[in-house]
Amino acid sequence: MVSEDLTRPLVPISRAFAQLDDPTFVGVAIRSVAWSAASFAGLYAIAVWVMHKLLALHGWLEWGADILGAVGASLLALWLFLPIAAAIGTLYFDRIALAVERRYYPWLPPAEGAPLLEQTWDGIAVALKVLALNVVALVLTVVLPGIGLVLGWVVATYAIGRGLFVAVAMRRMPRAMAESLYRSSRSMVMVTGGILAAAAYMPVINLLIPVIGTAAMVHVLDLALSSVDEGRRPRLRTSP
Repeated sequence: MVSEDLTRPLVPISRAFAQLDDPTFVGVAIRSVAWSAASFAGLYAIAVWVMHKLLALHGWLEWGADILGAVGASLLALWLFLPIAAAIGTLYFDRIALAVERRYYPWLPPAEGAPLLEQTWDGIAVALKVLALNVVALVLTVVLPGIGLVLGWVVATYAIGRGLFVAVAMRRMPRAMAESLYRSSRSMVMVTGGILAAAAYMPVINLLIPVIGTAAMVHVLDLALSSVDEGRRPRLRTSP
């Protein structure tokens, strides 16, 4: 049986943090940071190049444009971290989910859910949607700073909540069933996603969101399955 402590929203997240010593977590975290750094470096280089090409400035104007470009690229990279992290997470979420199941749910049978291509495409689609919504939020932040910041958090909540939960669920069930389980457990998923989205604004911790988020959603998935009526529950688990 699942511990009653898991009914507390913070427990899946705390369990995810507690597993950071897992070699799989460490390896994925290093790869995620490397991918993020490469993405941000590329974004910075493109921003500076565009500033030079479009403005064709010289002297102190060029120096000022370089500074503005660097600041702008840094802010843009921070703003777009979550869609980038969502995309990075799709590359490694199966490794993280498997590591969590080995530690906490060793009695689970091997994952046999939706086809791998369908799982990958679902993750990419979510990342693209989040990217588009983040662009809208960025525009609103410039026009209406307060509203834009809140909208950015809402977008992040959806990205981490729905995106990672469905991705983890699709490892063990068809997409239609994963979507149905998400709808029936939306509140629990969104609370977890909201907490993780807030944590994503914290330096260093934000680099761990693809790892922590995926791990937490494995625990949330177990909670969601436990809350479904026995007669309707997908036959995914056996007693240890």
